[in-house]
Amino acid sequence: MTYVIDRYPCEDSPRLGAMILDPTPESVPRARRWFRKLIAPYNPACSVDDCTLMISELVTNAILYGRSEGEWRVRVEWFRDDTSLRVEVHNPGFPANVRLRRTDAEDAHGRGLLLVDSIAESWHSGPSRFGGTVVAFVMADAWPL
Repeated sequence: MTYVIDRYPCEDSPRLGAMILDPTPESVPRARRWFRKLIAPYNPACSVDDCTLMISELVTNAILYGRSEGEWRVRVEWFRDDTSLRVEVHNPGFPANVRLRRTDAEDAHGRGLLLVDSIAESWHSGPSRFGGTVVAFVMADAWPL
């Protein structure tokens, strides 16, 4: 069981924190727990519960759909962009695989990005600066001006 937590980002950096997690189911509650703990000192005005729900969905997707021939990790980072909070989830999967699906009522899976789409101000996916895929969401008005 491996994970790395960045509790002390640079003062001049917009990055507020980061986690590197094993691609295992145990990493999903770990990501929720550590995000909640590490974002608390910044006292965001947006819903931390909504953020942890979306992080759960994106980390789950990263674990399910990330692919690499060797050992790999899921990386979660969060940033302050002016008054917004941006959360990124990185995995080694191919970016073209991320898409918003419309599910039927009887489908047991496939609603994670629908939740993100309905809660976040915006979200996007694309190539990760670490290689692979990033899926990110933005929560507006997380901090006053």
